[in-house]
Amino acid sequence: MFNKALLATAVMLAMSATAQAKTFKVGMGDPMDSDQGALAQRFEELVEDLSDGEMQVELFPGGQLGSETGMIQDTRIGKLDFALIGVGNLTPYAPRLGALTMPYALRSHADAVKATTGPLADEWNQIAEKQAGVHIVSWLYSNFRYLTNSKRPVTSLEDLEGMKIRVPQNKIMLATYQAWGASPISMSWPEVFTGLQQGVIDGQDNPDIVNYTMKFQEMQKYLTEVHYQYSLQPIVMGVRTYNKLSDEEREIIDRAGLEAQLYALQFQLTEASQARAAMEAEGVQSAQLTDEDKWISIAKEEVWPQFYEEIGGKESFDELQKALGH
Repeated sequence: MFNKALLATAVMLAMSATAQAKTFKVGMGDPMDSDQGALAQRFEELVEDLSDGEMQVELFPGGQLGSETGMIQDTRIGKLDFALIGVGNLTPYAPRLGALTMPYALRSHADAVKATTGPLADEWNQIAEKQAGVHIVSWLYSNFRYLTNSKRPVTSLEDLEGMKIRVPQNKIMLATYQAWGASPISMSWPEVFTGLQQGVIDGQDNPDIVNYTMKFQEMQKYLTEVHYQYSLQPIVMGVRTYNKLSDEEREIIDRAGLEAQLYALQFQLTEASQARAAMEAEGVQSAQLTDEDKWISIAKEEVWPQFYEEIGGKESFDELQKALGH
């Protein structure tokens, strides 16, 4: 009888602990075997370990919870706990973050890391909280957005002329492709695969891991290394949700985010080349630009001036470039 009583008490305590655990949902657009999935899974492990299981994380990959724009809105109003999204889709809510999507603003892995750690990371977070109502928990480093298409090899500006290229809902990226002579089309992420299949768009740009895990190589046989934008994808939480957490819970989330961010960088550095090799094995033809200096010149002269005011002024953008050593 005594042993049965102890067992019953133990079961009740275990059930009570489970019931008291907080569960947080994370929405993301890419599948679990992507770099988004790698970051999200590491974040999940860290939150649960650091909280001794008192905080649980559920992952919803592949756009299960809607488009990135929709998930951002849901985090802002507290309907969704976390969203892992491309920074370009956050800029409509926080225009000053557009500085990170300016063509050729970030020119290397080192630039991307420096721009999203230390004082610069604090600055972006303050902007995101004030303008978009979201707190940046972590950053995913997804490498440069390389151009893919189904029409022809692109090695010069002339090759891009008139090509229908999908871009996110980001005015800077739209203006960039227009300046280069393409016909950019703003399209939500869940629509891209079908858009490529049906010929609504000729191409799109994304990092190698994304291109491979989304199986774009099935329709896109040409890839060009254009180094105009380093793809950054933050995990964000609505400020109103974040502020309701205890100090300890906020500390756990922020620490898990930073540690997951470092893990994701290493993942990117080791996995991107394997993704490229796999796509080439399936018939993708990779190419380099022969005139990228022209692409850079047009971006600086025609695109940058259009958006200085929107992203905080030319002086602010010049300070970012100076901080990055440009």
